[in-house]
Amino acid sequence: MPLRKVNVVILILLAVAFLIIVQRNLLNLSDFLHKENPDAGQILPFEAELSKDGRQKMERKAEEIPVLITATEDRLGAAIAAMNSVSQNSKARVVFTIVTLNDTADHLKAWMSKTKLKNVKYRIVIFQPELLSGKISKDPKTLEATKPLTFARFYLPVYIPEVEKAIYLDDDVVVQGDIQELYETNLKPGHAAAFSDDCDSASAKGIVRGAGNQNNYLGFLDFKKEAIKKLGMRANTCSFNPGVIIANLTEWKNQNITQQLEYWMERNFQEDLYSNTLAESITTPPLLIVFYKRYSSIDPMWHVRHLGTTGAGNRYSPQFVRVAKLLHWNGHYKPWGRASAFSDVWDQWFIPDPTGKFHPVRRHAD
Repeated sequence: MPLRKVNVVILILLAVAFLIIVQRNLLNLSDFLHKENPDAGQILPFEAELSKDGRQKMERKAEEIPVLITATEDRLGAAIAAMNSVSQNSKARVVFTIVTLNDTADHLKAWMSKTKLKNVKYRIVIFQPELLSGKISKDPKTLEATKPLTFARFYLPVYIPEVEKAIYLDDDVVVQGDIQELYETNLKPGHAAAFSDDCDSASAKGIVRGAGNQNNYLGFLDFKKEAIKKLGMRANTCSFNPGVIIANLTEWKNQNITQQLEYWMERNFQEDLYSNTLAESITTPPLLIVFYKRYSSIDPMWHVRHLGTTGAGNRYSPQFVRVAKLLHWNGHYKPWGRASAFSDVWDQWFIPDPTGKFHPVRRHAD
């Protein structure tokens, strides 16, 4: 074959190879863009039932950590202290989604905008209590336990739809470590969430027992009811505390966790499935059922609990409290209200209300 023809053939082959490479790159770019924005044009579950704020999306950077926290008017100072402790101790940028009610939104905005929290990245979402219609009792005896915002954690993927992983925090916590460490908690394949076991250490076990023996499923669910019997759960299974949750929101959505939780709320509304000795919030039993032996564990130092329980919090030494990564005042005694253990630690993170509406109350203050 003449040299000129060989050169032509080579050029043609090179051109074809070049076109193939360009095509593949374009296809890879298309796939990348699709992965970067998988929810584009998609209507999320319950979206129609949320406020417009709830549907807003924010531009997020890879190093940002999404945290959801609730804020009620009577406990607004708690949410402020929790967020301040997180932001002050975190190297990564935290993005807060604050779920609240209409009567609190303006107060919250004023508090955030007039203090150092104005530099924190956040958005405010209005919770719609109608979501709970037919799912919880309106019995005045259980009014404290059925405050609407306690159920916001059930709707994590709805309020933070644009991320794969997120953290939920109760408002009665302070974070003393870098929340990046908590965020990096390893979730096992197929697990939609990680919680703190109520039997995760000998000291915690003793404290829980002293607080009312609420460390197993028997303390939360009525195992005499047929609906509970059919689940085949062991009554002595260690329970967990949902005041701190690390959630894999992709798994949460794929497994329809929100719908499962709502189902058990409705069943309880109809059949009263919870234990008569239930001492904690009624948000816990549905979570215990749905996540039975299907969750990962949080490092115990990232959820030191029961500081708000009678006598229990005082069992911790000051040295232990100092090195704990996250402190939780679950129980009746809150550091901003009645006398509680280590309220001075909480005070370090509280930011006074510039509007003058919220003041911590110390029953035994001098």
